[in-house]
Amino acid sequence: MPSVPQGRQAQRGQGQWALGHHEPLNPAERFKKDDPGLNVRDRIISRYAHLGFDSIDPSDLRGRFRWWGLYTQRKPGIEGGRTGALEDAEIEDPYFMMRVRIPGGQLSASQLRAVAEVAKEYGRDLADITDRQNVQFHWITIEDVPAIWERLEEVGLSSMQACGDVPRNILGCPVAGLDASEVIDATAALRATEAVATSRTDLTNLPRKYKTSISGCANQCTAHEVNDVAFVGVLGPGGRPGFDLWVGGGLSTNPMLGQRLGAFVPAESVPEVWAGVTALFRDYGYRRLRSRARLKFLVADWGTDRFREVLEREYLGRALADGPAPPVPAPGSRDHLGVHRQRDGRHYVGVAPHTGRTSGTQLWQVADLAEAYGSGRVRTTIEQKLLILDIPERGVSELTAELAAIDLQASPSVFRRGTMACTGIEFCKLAIVETKGRARDLYTELARRLPDFDTPISINVNGCPNSCARFQLADIGLKGSLVDGEEGFQVHLGGSLGTDPGFGRKLRGLKVTADGLTDYVERLLRNYLADRSEGEQFATWARRADPALLTAAEPAGAQPEPDRARRLAATGARR
Repeated sequence: MPSVPQGRQAQRGQGQWALGHHEPLNPAERFKKDDPGLNVRDRIISRYAHLGFDSIDPSDLRGRFRWWGLYTQRKPGIEGGRTGALEDAEIEDPYFMMRVRIPGGQLSASQLRAVAEVAKEYGRDLADITDRQNVQFHWITIEDVPAIWERLEEVGLSSMQACGDVPRNILGCPVAGLDASEVIDATAALRATEAVATSRTDLTNLPRKYKTSISGCANQCTAHEVNDVAFVGVLGPGGRPGFDLWVGGGLSTNPMLGQRLGAFVPAESVPEVWAGVTALFRDYGYRRLRSRARLKFLVADWGTDRFREVLEREYLGRALADGPAPPVPAPGSRDHLGVHRQRDGRHYVGVAPHTGRTSGTQLWQVADLAEAYGSGRVRTTIEQKLLILDIPERGVSELTAELAAIDLQASPSVFRRGTMACTGIEFCKLAIVETKGRARDLYTELARRLPDFDTPISINVNGCPNSCARFQLADIGLKGSLVDGEEGFQVHLGGSLGTDPGFGRKLRGLKVTADGLTDYVERLLRNYLADRSEGEQFATWARRADPALLTAAEPAGAQPEPDRARRLAATGARR
C-alpha cells in the first residue's frame, strides 16, 4: 500500500506516480510520456542523420537525444552574460557533445583506441575525461552519429543512457580487484548492476538524473557521499565483506550529503537492492518541479527510517540486515595518481591530463603504451585522471618516462594534481565563464610562484552553479559568475569529504575577477602557510580562519614579486 503523503508539499501534489499523480506537470514529463527517450535512436539513424540538423524535432533535440548521450553545444562567441537570457535555438550550435558510458572507468586498449579513433575522425581530435569516468566528444554532427555508434558498439561501448532522466554511468574504484587494502572487490557487483541499469526499460523514465557509486575502495575514491545511491565497502556482520547503503546525495544549487540507511547489503544482492531504490525513486520522486526532482529531496523530506521502511516493504519484500558504518579513510588524496604496487606484485601508474582535457591522438598513444608495458587495461577516475594497469616493476620507470614525453605526468605539481574543471563556456550552454584553459593557466602559474607548497590542495573550477566539477567539495571551489560585468568566480573555501565532510565556506560577497584569480589564490595560500597549525589541512584551516585571511586582501608571509605589487591591490577579491 502506498505511503501516505506528509506535509504541505505533498498536499499540493508533487507528481508522484505512486500516489496517482500521472498527469505530466511540466514539458519534460510531457515529452517522456509522449514517447520514451530511448526510442529516438531509430529516428536518428533513419531520418535525422540523412536530413540533417534542421530536420530534428525540438522535443527530440533538447529532450530525448539526452537518452543517447547527446547535447547540443554552445554557439561560439556568445558571452557568459547572455547565458539564461537566450532561447535554446539562439544559443545552440548544430554540433553535439556525445558522452560515452564507461562503467567503473574500465577500458581495454581496443576500447580506448575506438574512443581515440572517434575523437580524431569525428571530433576534431578532442576528448574530455569527466568527473564521472565518462569520455566526452565535441564537434559531433548528426550525420556522423550512426557511424560513431557503430564504432563504439563494436568494442562494447555505448552512449546509451549517458545523459537524461536515467541511471547514469556507474562509478567504481579504478583499481578494484588490484588494491591490497580494498574492503571488497566490487567489480562483479558493479557489472551485474550495470546489466540491470541498461536492460530494464521500466527504469528509463526517472524524475531526473540518477547517479550511482559501487566501490569497495579503502580510500572511498568515488565520492559516494554525493551520489543518489551508493554502495560503500564495509565488513558486515561476522566480518563478512559487503556494502553499506547510502541514499540522497547530490550537489548542484542545493547540495546535500548522502545518508546511511544502516543496512548491510551482500555483494550478490547489490543489483536487486539498487533496482529497488531506483524503482522507489521512479514512483515516489517529485516530478512537478524539475528543481526538486532529485532523490535527495525525497530523502530529506522522508528521513532515512521511512525511506528504508518503504524500500523493504514495497520493493524488496524483505528486511535488510543492519550493518556498521564504513571506516573513515585517512586524510589524503583519493585519486590513485602515481606509481602503486598491485596485490599481484605488478604496478599501476596514474597520470594527470590537463583537467581531463586530452585528445584522440594522446589516447591512442596511451593505448599503445598500455599494451607495450602492461596488459592493455586502462582506467578513468572521477578526478579526471588516467591509470594504466598491470605494469611489471622493470617497466615502471620507462613507462612513466614515455608518459611524461606525451605530457601525462605521474608526479605532477601539487596544483596540477589537485585541479579539476568542467566543460565551461567553450561548449556548455549553461556556463558563464571559461574553465579549462583558465584552470590550466592557474595551476601552471601557482606551481611557478609556490614551488615548495607542501600539502595536497584541491581547486575545482566550475563554469556555472550546477557543480559539474564539484566546487562545493574542494579546498578552493570556484563557481563561475559575473563580477562587475567581467568573467569571475564566487569563492567557496574548505569543502571536503572523508574525515570531516562538509561543503565549502561561502563568505558573503567573496568574488574574484578572472584576471585577478591567480593573484588571489596565491595570497590565500600564502595566508594558509603563515597561519596554519602543524599538520593542519587547508579545509580545516579555511573553516576556522579569520575572514580577513580568506578574502586575502593583503599578502601574508613572503611578499609578492615587485612587478606584480600594483596588480595585487587592483585585482583583489571583491567583498
